[in-house]
This record gives sequence, C-alpha cells and structure tokens, in this order.
Amino acid sequence: MQSLLSYGSQEFLSKPLWMWVIFLSIVLVLIALDLGVFNRKDKEIDIKTSLRMYACYFSIGLGFGGWIWWYLGQAAAFTYWTGFVVEQTLSMDNIFVMSMIFTYFSIPRQYQHRVLFYGILGVIVLRGTMIALGTVIVSQFQWVLYLFALFLIFTGLKMLVKQGGETDISKNPILRYLSKTSWVTSKIHGHSFFVREQNPKTGKLELYITPLFVALIMIEIADVIFAVDSIPAIFSITTDPYLIYTSNIFAILGLRSLYFALAAMLSYFVYLQFTLAIILMFIGSKIFITEVFGLVKFPPIVSFLVTVGILLIGIILSIVKGRKK
Repeated sequence: MQSLLSYGSQEFLSKPLWMWVIFLSIVLVLIALDLGVFNRKDKEIDIKTSLRMYACYFSIGLGFGGWIWWYLGQAAAFTYWTGFVVEQTLSMDNIFVMSMIFTYFSIPRQYQHRVLFYGILGVIVLRGTMIALGTVIVSQFQWVLYLFALFLIFTGLKMLVKQGGETDISKNPILRYLSKTSWVTSKIHGHSFFVREQNPKTGKLELYITPLFVALIMIEIADVIFAVDSIPAIFSITTDPYLIYTSNIFAILGLRSLYFALAAMLSYFVYLQFTLAIILMFIGSKIFITEVFGLVKFPPIVSFLVTVGILLIGIILSIVKGRKK
C-alpha cells in the first residue's frame, strides 16, 4: 500500500500521477456509462435529448474546474475554464465537417452517436500526444509561444477575410485510398465497425471494415486538423499540460453530445466564424500585449470573462439577425 501511494505521488508532466489517473478514470467511466448504459441501444438522438446530455457533460466539466480551484487555486481554475470555453467555441466548426462526413457515407442517425463517442477514445490518445509534444517543445523553446500567437492572429484575420467556404471531403487522400481498397464493405452492417464476410476471390471468411469505421477514421482526422488551431490557442493561455488536456477532453465530451442539436441549429449562428476569429486574435495578441510590450496584465479571470463575453455577443447578434430573417 505504501509503495502504491509513493508511486501515485510521482509527477508526470508537472502533476502527480494520481491526478491524471483520477481524470482519465472519470472520462472513461462517463464514456462507458454513455455507450454501455444510457445509449446502449441504437436510437436517434433528438435535439432535446442532445441538449440534456450536453447540460450533464457541461456541468461535469464546470464541476471539475471547481475541484481544480479547491486543489490548485483560483488562477488555475479560471485558466481551466477559459480553455474549456475556448476549446468548445473553436471546435464548433468541426460540427459542419462531422455532418458532411455522416452525409457522405449515408450513416443513419441512430448510429451516429456511437461513432462520435467511440471517437473520443481516439481523441484522448491523439490530443494527449499533441499536447505532450507541445509541452516539451515550449519548455525547451519559449519563443515557440510567439509563433503560436502569430499563427492565431493570422488565422483570425484569414477567417475575417474569407467568410464561409465549403469543404470537399471526397478529395481527402486517405478517403480516396480507402474507397479503392477491397477490404471495405459496400454497405453498413448495423452498428458494427468490423464484419467477417466471404472473399469472392478466395471463398474464405475474412475481416472487413464497414463505412461506419471509415467515418470514424475521417472524424478522427478532422479532429487532428482542427486541433492545429485549438491547441496553439490554449498554449497561448497556459503552458500547464494538465489544465490544457483536461479542459480539451471535457470540452470535446460536451460538444460530441451537443452535436445533434448544433447540427440542426448552427446555420442560424451567422456570426459564428466572425466570433471565432475575434477570439483567436484576442488570445494571440494577449501574449504580445502582456509579455512583449508589457502594457496590460491579463489575470485568468479577465481572460475568461473577455472570452465568454465575445462568445455571448456573437450568439446574441446571430439570434437577433436570425429573428429578423
């Protein structure tokens, strides 16, 4: 018992190992309950159910920030909450891509929740790898933060200039390769990702992947692509890997549950891209204003309130314009 406690007190990426174990245990239990209990049967998730699920995951994410306040202090808590809000905001564009992927592969709505939540397992590994690498790079080369900041400002300006734009997933090289292979089934087999079918050439039973699994792969790729924006953004807020990782994963859990409501309503948020651009430029410019020019200090609570304020203004303006239409 003593050796177990001493092992748990060892640090991993600046935090005791037991803190990482507690966090990952909470996430894995939530996914297991979601897929194995509450949504064990394949069913369509309507908007009301989606909003209820999101409220639950959002509350858990906020509550985890309360625990961080209790254990790490107020500044750490507001930094976590800022990352939590920023990740949810920047990942909203990903909803459009997910919707296109499901449409492209003709994935029935009753199987979409299964794909989204199994995808979180991949997100846990991929985001963890990207954040760990980012932490090592930033700790060795502090100037990388300024590159992140410039990238965020440039991305925000680009989003302001180029509003809208369609994404053609059919041109994705991985999708084009998979579509040409003979080990992908031509039809969906319920909620199965893998099936055994008879090979027409050999007559033997062989393992094939279904379009459901190909959709899962494409969603994981989309998440990595969108993480190119969100991870530099949160590194510009904090370099603490625990706060970065936990806020990322809890935000993604909430957004995956909110997908079915957002997919139906995002077209009404006409100022979403404008709002995302302003948030990116605020986060990027904050580093230069604080550390390079030394003009204004942004305490974590101020960064949090400004981020939430920008998001709320964008939502309110979108609702007002939507009502006028």
